[in-house]
Amino acid sequence: MGAPQGAAMGTRRLSVVVAGGGTAGHIEPALALADAVRRVRPDAQITALGTERGLENRLVPARGYPLELIPPVPMPRKPNADLLKLPLKVRESVHQTRDVLDKVGAHVVVGFGGYVSLPAYLAARGRVPIVVHEANARAGLANKVGAKLAARVLSATPDSGLPGAQTIGIPLRESITRLDRWKLRMQARQHFGLHPHAPTILVFGGSQGAQTLNTAFSGAAQALGRAGIGVLHAHGPKNSVAIQQVMGAPIYRTVPYLEQMDLAYAAADLVVCRSGAMTVAEVSAIGLPAVFVPLPHGNGEQALNAQPVVSNGGARLIADGELTPQRVIDEIIPMALDPQRLQMMSQATMGSGHREADQVLARIVMEVAGQ
Repeated sequence: MGAPQGAAMGTRRLSVVVAGGGTAGHIEPALALADAVRRVRPDAQITALGTERGLENRLVPARGYPLELIPPVPMPRKPNADLLKLPLKVRESVHQTRDVLDKVGAHVVVGFGGYVSLPAYLAARGRVPIVVHEANARAGLANKVGAKLAARVLSATPDSGLPGAQTIGIPLRESITRLDRWKLRMQARQHFGLHPHAPTILVFGGSQGAQTLNTAFSGAAQALGRAGIGVLHAHGPKNSVAIQQVMGAPIYRTVPYLEQMDLAYAAADLVVCRSGAMTVAEVSAIGLPAVFVPLPHGNGEQALNAQPVVSNGGARLIADGELTPQRVIDEIIPMALDPQRLQMMSQATMGSGHREADQVLARIVMEVAGQ
């Protein structure tokens, strides 16, 4: 077997390919790693892999990194006609991915799971060293395959199901790890047009929103207003919510999507959200009290993601089918109005943070790349 692509690089600059397209939960850790590598090696070439329909088409260019598109390889959850087409899709995607690795002279491929990672792992096998990072409490299929081919395997939690994985947490962007919520509070609330002093709840369901959260909170909007609570609610770009504002009450602000999550977190006293691995890590790192409402699909990883913070006392867990307007009124409003309880939750949440993971992963990636 010949030397891996990029091994005889001489003085060529470090070239890192990150594979984590599809959702923000895969993309953001990849971009946090990219930022961390660039802080140590400003001349490093970072290339992101993605698909034409993934969220990476907006997030990656906005952060200043080149994006190379490859065909996605979605894994059917059940045997069907798509399963028969899978070998052909894999072959096409792997071929195009190898072309990208050759073009950029990749020294290392770092995968974060999802549709883009599987072809990246297969394309890099025997050519370019592989590093796998698993953010969820339960590893997905792509990373299970990648872990068998990888030089190093990292995970957010110790029980990801990947043998030999080193637990490092989840890489987070500096705007989150260095966020001072209290210092930015007034600026953040002014940015969103929120009441400067009222207890404020942040509600969001991931990049696409969550109908359960939208229905429960829009149904409780008047009760929230009468209780003197402000709300910043990201309902998703394809959704809408109808809100009846209470005269003289703090504003209930609705937005399709939150472009500046650091300001959204700084504006809030309490967050009600899904419990994707990235969200749990960000909330933990900044010490924001949370009510997690896990997505009731997949392999149950969202409930598992939330469990360490819930066990520490930093968050509550409400099942998706149990979040109703009345539950918001009976449980979440009293929580938002209890500053002592919120302070205790904040202190407990901070104990589950991931503040150094980006730096740790960057060091490992450069080591594997021989830098």
